[in-house]
Amino acid sequence: MSISAVPFITLNRFEDGFRDQFLKGVEGLFDNTQFVGGPMVAELEATLATKVGSKYAVGCANGTDAIQIALRAVGVEKNDVVLVPDMTFWATFEAVVNVGANPATVDVSRETLHWDVETFKAAIEKFKPKAAIMVHLYGWASPDTTAIRKAAKDAGVLLIEDGAQCFGTEVDGKSVLGESLISTTSFYPAKVLGASGDAGAIFTNDENLAKTARILVNHGRTDHYSHGMIGWNSRIGAYESLFLNLSLKHIDARLDSRREAVKYYQENLQGLPLKVVTAASNVSENGYCAVALIEPELRGALIETLKSKNIGFGTIYPGAMSLQSGAKDHLVGSIDNGNAHYISQAVLNLPCFAYITKEELAYVVAAVKEHFKK
Repeated sequence: MSISAVPFITLNRFEDGFRDQFLKGVEGLFDNTQFVGGPMVAELEATLATKVGSKYAVGCANGTDAIQIALRAVGVEKNDVVLVPDMTFWATFEAVVNVGANPATVDVSRETLHWDVETFKAAIEKFKPKAAIMVHLYGWASPDTTAIRKAAKDAGVLLIEDGAQCFGTEVDGKSVLGESLISTTSFYPAKVLGASGDAGAIFTNDENLAKTARILVNHGRTDHYSHGMIGWNSRIGAYESLFLNLSLKHIDARLDSRREAVKYYQENLQGLPLKVVTAASNVSENGYCAVALIEPELRGALIETLKSKNIGFGTIYPGAMSLQSGAKDHLVGSIDNGNAHYISQAVLNLPCFAYITKEELAYVVAAVKEHFKK
């Protein structure tokens, strides 16, 4: 079969029988009027906790709520300073603002695209933060993750980990989500473990944090009509839980497919001005993104070639947090070494999704190689 186009991502490649299983499950939920809460949600939370190696998992409405709930659960309050990476998705920054705290951005490494421990320590010394959000982008994590956790603990800084993109990722042989003080993830449909709509979760090994998160998710309820906290209406629905429960049965195969795609790019795009970025040796990535860097002055022409070949692409993310127009009224400080801005102008993401075919990958690689032969 001749390939003439490859999407950046597609959400409609499922395993044989998945659609029928989901629709049959929907009928069951409908017939039993199980819409919010109930056994489907309980099953999901138990399976998630087992899968990521945490004692507790609390489902919620989306990944952004998950960050806000985690911040509140650890005790972040109005006007507290919270460190966030200068390279992340906007939700990380806005979650801090939405709980009344003050974000300070900290630059990332140009090599790993994540925080390094020395810059993190410098930020602690400079800003004296109450908390920090370490973000695990692109399906991998900082090779300094363990060291950053230790630095935060030694300094008394509460460390939340935004794992919206890292489900299935390991650092130093252990699950990123399962080893954190408190971590979050997103089940937005484009994620490696995506729902059919918005959903998210909070993970922790601390019973008190889990209990607080569960209260915050459900209107601050301490009893059905007793409210001990100001919370959110951020309950995860049964339909999304059903979809995720079915997806978890296939998650290993989906991750393997994505990882193979990233490996294909790494092996077949060597020696070009477009450099495919690889995770550090102590990090096992999940294949969420195929991340490459190219000098900013060369990126536009390659993008035009990809467009002409009907090849989808991404630029994740096209701007540093500290330079966003919405940040200026909330930012209380920044460590800016220019790396986040450079990465935003140099990053180029190639097509990567579960069950992408070798033919599709070869079509993308051929187009990139042909571009640089001109």
